[in-house]
Formats: sequence, C-alpha cells, structure tokens
Amino acid sequence: MSWNFALILFVLLVVTGIIWTLDIAVLRRRRVQRAKAAADGVDTTYAADPQEAVRLRQEAATAASRVPWWVEYAVSFFPVILFVFVLRSFVVEPFRIPSGSMLPTLQSGDLILVNKFTYGIRLPIVDKKIIDIGSPQRGDVVVFRYPVDPDVDYIKRIVGLPGDEVAYVDKKLYVNGQLVPHERDGEYFEPDRVSYIGQYKEKLGEVDHQILLDEGKSQIYGPIWKFPSLNNCEYARNGVRCTVPEGHYFAMGDNRDNSADSRYWGFVPDANIVGKAFFIWMNFSDLSRIGSFN
Repeated sequence: MSWNFALILFVLLVVTGIIWTLDIAVLRRRRVQRAKAAADGVDTTYAADPQEAVRLRQEAATAASRVPWWVEYAVSFFPVILFVFVLRSFVVEPFRIPSGSMLPTLQSGDLILVNKFTYGIRLPIVDKKIIDIGSPQRGDVVVFRYPVDPDVDYIKRIVGLPGDEVAYVDKKLYVNGQLVPHERDGEYFEPDRVSYIGQYKEKLGEVDHQILLDEGKSQIYGPIWKFPSLNNCEYARNGVRCTVPEGHYFAMGDNRDNSADSRYWGFVPDANIVGKAFFIWMNFSDLSRIGSFN
C-alpha cells in the first residue's frame, strides 16, 4: 500500500467529514423547515376526510425533506472512512508479501498485519513522529518505505541498530565483531528457484528465526546506487562491512542469497519505517500459514 492510498483516504475523509458536519449544523435543520412549510402549504379543502388531509401533508413534507444523494452517501460513508483511516494510520495496516526475499519466514502471497504504534505515533500523510514509544530492535521484521523509491513498501528483518558495525563476509553475519551463529535445520524448497536450499536456525537479539542460505553459491556485493552514508561501508569480493549511522538501521532478508537489502541499497532511515509486522491473517493458497511468526 502506498502513500497515495493514504492521501486518497484522507481526502475522502475530509470531504465526507465536511458534508457530515454541514448536514448536522445546517442542512438537516433546513430540511425540517422546508418539510414544515410544505405541509402547512398543502390545500386540504377538497380532501375527502381528515385522514386524506394528513396523508397529503405527509407526502408534501416527505418530498420537501428528501436528502440529496451526495449528502446521503457522504453521511453514510463518513463513519466507515473515519474508522478505516484511524485504524490503518495509528493501529494496524495490512500488507501483502510480493516476493520470496523473506523466505522461509514469510512467503509470497502472505497477507500480514503491521503494528503502527510499536515504534511511536506518527501523523498520517506527513509521517512525522509525534510520540516516541519505542524503536526497532535486532530481529524485528519491519515494513518501511524503500529508500531508493519511497513510494514502494519493503519488508526485511532488522540486523543492525544505529552505531552498530555490521559485516556480512563469506556468508557469515557479524554484529559488532560477534559472529551471529546459524545451525543447519534441514532443507527448504524455494519456489522462485524451483530447487531445494539449506535452511538454518539463527538468533538475532532475542528473536529465534530461520534463514535460507546456499553456502556453496558465490555472491556479488556492491551498491546499486550512491546511497547516503555510502562511505560508512566497505565492499569486497567476499562481502560488505558497514557502520550504521545514527537514525538509521541495517536490514536484511531471511532469504540471504535472494534478497535486495541494506547490503546493496544502504540504510533504512527511521523516518521511513511504517511499523512492525507481527501476524499473517490470510494466505489464500495455504490457510495453514495464518498465525504469528518470528
């Protein structure tokens, strides 16, 4: 979901909200006045009986007080739009996993929920943090706006925090000089490659999770653009070493050989972070996927 959808939702909220307020403050009272005037103006001289006179007045009042279609729709949809806007702006927002870069944790087609307030309350549209509740920790799976193209949402796992030295050398991950060990945990069939690949257990911070890794496959490392703080990174044939600048994070996909992440496009600014992913609420191809994940 892009920033444009949030803007469209906001515009709809403002328009329907104005009409809803105008209806309560002005239009509704005017309709009542028109209905009363229409009922009083009915000529009942030739009515067959008192009941006929009442019916004529009611019909005149109903016709005069009819709500315009645009007011009726706006008043009906405003509470719904308000609920959705508040929910996705401050509580949770749904996203769809588009690729296999987070395998085996998240599969393509997983529909996930993202907690919008774990890392602080942000103003919608402008994305300015107004209440600082917390910050991403190592091992968190986060959704953020892609630094190369902020209109695109990415999801990765936080590996490095501000000030950390992160190194990925010879398919091994180091944080502040300490090796992050991984232990073989069978094999995993990767649909993108139509082949089996090694599955491993890894622990980042307090989070135990699984990764995919082909230790025998060579990998080329290098920046895909001149990202901010590029001079904080050193690239070699067998890996990359970076010092994470303040206010930024180093993020990687769990599918280590098939993920475009901070190793290639740089650091994730705190301002780009949307929220923490925490729940798979649907996968139409595999209902057993529904549930929480690490």
